[in-house]
This record gives sequence, structure tokens and C-alpha cells, in this order.
Amino acid sequence: MSTSSAAPAAKPPMRDALVEAAFRLFVERGYDRTTVDDIVALAGVGRRSFFRYFPSKEDVVFPDHERCLADMTAFLAAGDGTGEPVERVCDAARLVLRMYAENPAFSVRRYRLTKQVPGLRAYELSVVRRYERALAGYLRERYAGRPDGTLRADVIAAAVVAAHNNALRSWLRSDGAGDADAAVDRALGCVRAAFAEPGGGAADRPRVTPVTPVRSEGEDVIVVVARRDAPLWRVVREVEAVLGRP
Repeated sequence: MSTSSAAPAAKPPMRDALVEAAFRLFVERGYDRTTVDDIVALAGVGRRSFFRYFPSKEDVVFPDHERCLADMTAFLAAGDGTGEPVERVCDAARLVLRMYAENPAFSVRRYRLTKQVPGLRAYELSVVRRYERALAGYLRERYAGRPDGTLRADVIAAAVVAAHNNALRSWLRSDGAGDADAAVDRALGCVRAAFAEPGGGAADRPRVTPVTPVRSEGEDVIVVVARRDAPLWRVVREVEAVLGRP
């Protein structure tokens, strides 16, 4: 008669063990009453191990954002500069959704915790701002030849982040139920509809020709030649420039 025993379960990676220990304590004791010493004691490691992975207690709540930010920056840099810029930043924003969707249960736990702790909400806003700066930096380069390039880049980056976060938070409030991808796609569709320009990478190509004033029977007649998809604000701006008033 032979005896056998099941192989012992593999230990989770130290980084994951620290995150799990931290969240267990946050639930049991509360975030503010949990210290780094408490976390490492439960995880069975030393303080040095904690700070090897996380600069602070706040960072253990958002363990994947640094990786995601690096992935987003690399994704934007890998483009050849010929695609439609708004489409590119919308695709970059989906990398953040993918991070949350990889572990819905953990994402929901973090969302609940962050709602309860003002300091974590402030920390989260600082992380979101870094994503926005990465998107804006890419767009500023793509729109560098336009007089409104910087403004356009900053507005679009803010719109992408706002649309993405609106859909993401709705999904988190539902405890991860529903199709997060579809919700984010709908939200980003609003951004594409408002800002994406047909013609692929021809984002810098003017869609309104210079306005020419024509004098006819003692009156000034303004002639504007514009593509059908030219936004109204751009047509108005050209007319105002000729008339010499804002």
C-alpha cells in the first residue's frame, strides 16, 4: 500500500502576498489603522521586502499603475505617427481598462476602499493626472504644426480620461457586472465623434481654405470654401480673422 500526499500549493509571489495581506488588514482594521509593519508581519516578510516593491503604503493599493503607465507610454511611442491621433489615445486608454478587468474582484475592492479614504482618493487623482499628461504629451507632438495644437492636445487628453473614467466607475459601482469593454467603447466613441478627423494621419491638413473677402455692389461678401466635415467653430474662426474681430 503506497501513501501519497498532494504537493503543497505554490506560494504566491511576494509582491502579490504583500498586496493580499494589505487588503485583508484594510478590511479588518481600516486603512488608517494598518501600518507597514502590520502588513509585513501578516505576509511573513521583512520591511525591506515591502519597500523593494512599494515606496509607500498608498502604492500597495495601486500595485499595477506604474506598469500600466509604462505600457501606455510605450504604446504611444511605438506608433509611426501616421494614424489618427485621437484613435491612438483612445486605444491607449483601453490599456488602463485592461488592467482593471484582469482582476475584477480586486478592482472592486480597491474602488470601495478608495471611496472610504480621502487620502487614497487624492492619490488616485494624482495617478489619473499622470495618465492624462502622457496622453497630452503624445498629442502635443502630433499637433505640433497647428496654431491650436497645445490647446487641442490638452482638451482631448482630458476628454479621453473623463470618458474612460466615467464608464470605468460605472462598471465598478455595479461590482464588476456587465461589459466593461462595451461601456468604455461607448464613452470613447463620444470623444472620437467630437475630435477625430477623417483622413487617418492627415490631422494637420486644413479643412477650411483661407477666407477671401469679395466686394460686390458696395458690400463686403465673405466667401468660405470648406470641406463638408469641417467643424463649424473652425469656419467661424476663419471668418472672424478676415473681419478682424474675435
